[in-house]
Amino acid sequence: QVQLVESGGGLVRPGGFLRLSCVVSGTVIRLNDMDWYRQAPGKERELIARATSGGISTYLDSVKGRFTISRDNAKNTVYLDMNDLKPEDTAVYYCNADIQWGWDLGNRKHYWGQGTQVTVPS
Repeated sequence: QVQLVESGGGLVRPGGFLRLSCVVSGTVIRLNDMDWYRQAPGKERELIARATSGGISTYLDSVKGRFTISRDNAKNTVYLDMNDLKPEDTAVYYCNADIQWGWDLGNRKHYWGQGTQVTVPS
């Protein structure tokens, strides 16, 4: 059974830094794209950063230059370093991973973590 567990959220002042982590456990044959999403109150969940298995990182414009996604494939972990945090970054942050969990072609699925709250007061 594959599980994703996020950690690292919290309350931080504007301009501050947080590092989020997401650890994948269970049977993993291959980790494909690993993403970070966030959902602010009253808004839809949005994709903010992606790290592909090929080493390419992409970002939502509003976080570009402030957030950095990275992955440690040996540890089945993806990170999100968030610098210069702003009140508008307040949201629940979720990781999502495209995982091949078995040897058959159909043994592939996107999994979500439970989310971690990030709060930046104004």
